[in-house]
Amino acid sequence: MNPSKPAIIRLASRGLAVAALTVFTVTGCQDCQDPRPGEEDITEVVPQADPSDQDETTHAHPEDHGEDVRLFKRSRPMMGTIYEITVAGESDGVAGPAIEAALDEISRLEEVLSEWQEGSEISEINRNAGGEAVTVGPDTFAVVAAGVEVGEWSNGAFDLSWAALRGLYDFRPGQQHIPDPAEVTPRLSLIDYEQIAIDPEARTVRIGREGMQIGTGGIGKGYALDRAADVLRARGLESFMLFGGGQVQVHGLRGNRPWRVGIQHPREPDFFAFLEATEGTISTSGDYEHFFIDDEGKRWHHILDTETGLPADKALSVTVVAPSGVYGDALSTACFVLGAEQCLEMMARVPGGAEAVIVTSDFEVVMTPGIVDRMRWNIQTENGFLPH
Repeated sequence: MNPSKPAIIRLASRGLAVAALTVFTVTGCQDCQDPRPGEEDITEVVPQADPSDQDETTHAHPEDHGEDVRLFKRSRPMMGTIYEITVAGESDGVAGPAIEAALDEISRLEEVLSEWQEGSEISEINRNAGGEAVTVGPDTFAVVAAGVEVGEWSNGAFDLSWAALRGLYDFRPGQQHIPDPAEVTPRLSLIDYEQIAIDPEARTVRIGREGMQIGTGGIGKGYALDRAADVLRARGLESFMLFGGGQVQVHGLRGNRPWRVGIQHPREPDFFAFLEATEGTISTSGDYEHFFIDDEGKRWHHILDTETGLPADKALSVTVVAPSGVYGDALSTACFVLGAEQCLEMMARVPGGAEAVIVTSDFEVVMTPGIVDRMRWNIQTENGFLPH
């Protein structure tokens, strides 16, 4: 594919309505951070699925031409969200210990990657901003390196140093707050992914400017999904789904069919399509999860453009399918900020076969070519536009 002329797929005719089966809705969170104790969690993922999928014990659920699949599910609150793991086709004795080990791995990573943990490596990096490089473990280095990489691909639309804007906005009901421009402008100079220097040989990270901070809320949770999936595979599990922090990661089949993940309509309480997947991560960033409408009818949401410090306004939602979680969330955030045209240009440069579904600010659905055949429409579109 020629990066200078990315392939862009626009719907030219009515989408077909299809029957919805088991679907999990995933929603994303740009610039979301792990809340301090007592703060509101704004990254919880809520599944929409058949009631028979909601039990936390193993059970059989017939579906799809006589399918009889045993599902074992457990969840745990960590990293300011709820992580849930579902294993298909295994006994309690096999699935239960494997899921607990995977959840334990996420808990371990929280101690390493969360900027809200004073003893974490991320906090140590932030404390040394403008000073010496900090030697870190392989997990922290992998997350920071991936964040810098997506920053380069997106020309800063995704920026690990977004944390300079933390606390300016408040989206909680009854406590909504819009900062004065005088509060925002000084902080913009503290956002620059190019000031994050990494040394692979020494495994060090250095923030070049005093006062800067990095925040892993938009990428660390995806990395945790990757490592949890590694734990499950190492224990011989072949069919499972994980979700948390606005992402779904799948491996193998749910019985005799792929896993199905719903894409939320940005203005309606339903999904407009779902994706079928047997491998990889699906992440959605949207302006409809954490927002409020001001007295003049303007929507203020949590996905911020780090160039302006204001909510990004070039898309309503972006869903990215990526090989790994560490890239999925960062790419959906970057695409949301960039808008459809620049997102498609960026995705053409991204290695590994990442794909995107963008709902533009005027409700047009734009897709990369590789995702078209995987879309299963749940509503009718009008000449490529979602009804709203």
